[in-house]
Amino acid sequence: MRKVTLVRGARQLLTLHGPVGARRGADLRNLGIIPDGAVLIVDGHIEDVGSSRRVENLALARQANEIDATGRVVMPGLVDSHTHLVSGPARVQDFEMLLAGASPREIAHGGGGTRAIARTISELSPRALEAQVRSLVEDAVRHGTTTLEAKSGFGFTDKGEIKILRVHAAIGREFPIISTFLNGRTIGNNGSQTGHFVDWVCSRMLPFLKQRRLAEFVDTRCEDGGFNLDQATRYLNAARQLGFGLKVHAGPRSHPGAVHVAVKTGATSIDNLLSVTREDVALLGQSRTIATLLPGPSFFLDLDNYPPARLLIDGGAAVAIASGYSPESCPSLNMQMMVALACRKMRMTPAEALSAATINSAHALGRGQQTGSIEKGKSADLVIFTVPDYREIPYHFGVNLIDVVLQRGNVLVERSEIKWPAN
Repeated sequence: MRKVTLVRGARQLLTLHGPVGARRGADLRNLGIIPDGAVLIVDGHIEDVGSSRRVENLALARQANEIDATGRVVMPGLVDSHTHLVSGPARVQDFEMLLAGASPREIAHGGGGTRAIARTISELSPRALEAQVRSLVEDAVRHGTTTLEAKSGFGFTDKGEIKILRVHAAIGREFPIISTFLNGRTIGNNGSQTGHFVDWVCSRMLPFLKQRRLAEFVDTRCEDGGFNLDQATRYLNAARQLGFGLKVHAGPRSHPGAVHVAVKTGATSIDNLLSVTREDVALLGQSRTIATLLPGPSFFLDLDNYPPARLLIDGGAAVAIASGYSPESCPSLNMQMMVALACRKMRMTPAEALSAATINSAHALGRGQQTGSIEKGKSADLVIFTVPDYREIPYHFGVNLIDVVLQRGNVLVERSEIKWPAN
């Protein structure tokens, strides 16, 4: 028997209907709004979209379970296209040192930092790690996220990285997680040693991951402490030949030329850009590579600069927004907050920020044909906000405005009403 659901009466239905591919320029501000809109869902996929009056009168709608969205905003589920979910518990001691002005090196010398995270991952059982990640995913869903990317990178050894990727696979059986193998943290400081590592990861590690289907994308740190430009290019080309999707991790210490490597190798996205040249902007504006921007780490680490969204958008580049979740740099999976930061600190309009956090973030994961907008045939990943106008989503920063979350047509979150005691 078919499962039919009707979401009706939305004051603003943000369909994000638009051109094929990631949105750029003026298209980034076009949310495809339908006043008093409705969505008909059949067996987890969107069957029809339009005005409530028209959709309610369809034959299928008459047998549907109804969700009343009267006076509220309905839009695609948020897509978080850059996280490090398997990274252990909160780093509260590191946080106190950070507040006191300690540098990353001082935090590491104090027993914290990335190597402490790697030790934790090594010590915890897969079941314990799965429990932690499941809790994080639940928190993300409560805030309206319906699709997540998760990177490895904190394993430091092949055994540790495989352990992380297997946790991704276990959680992915319950929730749509796109798994990414991020290398670069196991590299030594000696140039020849690094060269041997590149040879090994290309000839051994990548084929193993492909055979076991443990990762859909590969990512590389094209920055100090990671691969240089030639090594990154060789690694990404080897991964592409095996059929992996490609990503490039830039970061605050990225090499000049990292954008060129991403575009040249056909990377789906280049993540964590904090500074760009005019040449970088021109390259991204003419390519299909998406700039995934992470406002969360800039906020948490109290950095002076935020990702250059305005420069990239005005230059024709496609931009996405993600949380960049990590216990050391952004312990938050609240994509509503990331949208608010993008508006306040990156000079994006509310419409641009929501497009970047939905359809463009979906394209940054190779999922733009399945999710990220409310269109016939796509997965019914929807969120209903308690507000009547989409511009209130970034306006009420730090507040969870979610009322209902649907993932593949299933209600995952439904806010219960507060019942005040009788006098």
